[in-house]
Amino acid sequence: MRKPLTLVDVLLVLALFSCSSWIVRGSSLCKQTNLGETRPHSVSITEFGAVGDGVTLNTKAFQNAIFYLNSFADKGGAKLFVPAGQWLTGSFDLISHLTLWLERDAVIIGSTNSYDWPVVDPLPSYGRGRELPGGRHRSLIYGRNLTDVIITGDNGTIDGQGSIWWGWFRNKTLNYTRPHLVELMNSTGVVISNLTFLNSPFWTIHPVYCSQVTVQNVTILAPLDSPTTDGVDPDSSDNVCIEDCYIRTGNDLISIKSGWDEYGIAYARPSTNIIIHRLIGESKQSAGISIGSEMSGGVSEVHAENLQLFNSHTGIRIKTSPGRGGYVRNVYVSNITLANVAVAIRFTGLYGEHPDVFYDPNALPIVEKITFKDVTGNKIKHVGLLEGIKGDNFVNICLSNIALNVSSQFPWNCSYVQGYSDLVSPETCEDLKEKIYPEHSSDCYQLSSYLWSSGNQRRGYQWLSW
Repeated sequence: MRKPLTLVDVLLVLALFSCSSWIVRGSSLCKQTNLGETRPHSVSITEFGAVGDGVTLNTKAFQNAIFYLNSFADKGGAKLFVPAGQWLTGSFDLISHLTLWLERDAVIIGSTNSYDWPVVDPLPSYGRGRELPGGRHRSLIYGRNLTDVIITGDNGTIDGQGSIWWGWFRNKTLNYTRPHLVELMNSTGVVISNLTFLNSPFWTIHPVYCSQVTVQNVTILAPLDSPTTDGVDPDSSDNVCIEDCYIRTGNDLISIKSGWDEYGIAYARPSTNIIIHRLIGESKQSAGISIGSEMSGGVSEVHAENLQLFNSHTGIRIKTSPGRGGYVRNVYVSNITLANVAVAIRFTGLYGEHPDVFYDPNALPIVEKITFKDVTGNKIKHVGLLEGIKGDNFVNICLSNIALNVSSQFPWNCSYVQGYSDLVSPETCEDLKEKIYPEHSSDCYQLSSYLWSSGNQRRGYQWLSW
């Protein structure tokens, strides 16, 4: 297995992209956060006996510091300062009205002892652990029922030391589902920014049942062969902004979810109003952005723009299955640049993976009003592998202004899908050949006001040499 990424790897990656003309710059789609606002109370983790030598376990120091700061939650909040050093810890809880601030060269390191990551109940919208029946290990940084939580700093680092968990997973010696690096549940007003996240045991950042979540200016890294180390997974959450991030992991860079089969249907909390802007990244095993496969509570109003994905298996993917129920609708993905990507767009209607035998196979998902616009790419194998479900077509799939340099003799493979297209090269499959304009523009999400004229011809793009 490839060795876990180090801070040297991080610096090399950031140096590459800081000088590249390939980066798209533009105005923010999300509300700007005021991280400069000072909390009226501040303490350093060292005041509670923490030792930043990378060897001393500091779980009690973090827990005691946050317990102390809880007394200031109703007095304007508090800040926990983590100075430069290597701060080894097990799982600890956050509180409301807290800023966790990591100084430059501060590294919070997850313990390699599984007992330092307590086992908690499964999520109600999953009914069991995602990987194994029963509970799941709690994330390194955890919180529930919180308001106004900021995890930020001067590009400090949170390192999960995930390689030991990946080994346990591959050897099938785990009794519970692996932990995330950060998980916040039932929380509102969450900001995660200006940090580097390394080597998560499982999904890296997991807001679940949350509202008003912002993830800005973060770098997330794990080896490309690490198992299921997703970057950011908004799960049954709304009003989520993810922007200006570089993610290179062993699975989906961003995966939007909303519960699993009958448990997600019963919990019925959708993911909606998800904005993704200016994402750069790489995933050899999976997708740049995926929706599902756990989407039984519904996913809608997803806007992803200015995406640059390279050396990856898939660009954008929707995953579902009979038994999922729920819906995926009103998805708009635009301004995508792809390089060396096997499949640009993929729908998988028979993904499988059920939590137990009690799911209803007749609970069919609704997938409709999915728009892809302004997509360019080089070294692409397939444009689209679009597989719906027999008797449950995915409908109003709209493709506009797509031009990809494709190596396969069969760039498209479509079944049980229906939609429209304009200016697509290579020419799309029969199921999507009917023109968008003028009569079908209202069937396409976010295209009804798009003016069809010679001025909409493709812009030029600068390509980074590979």
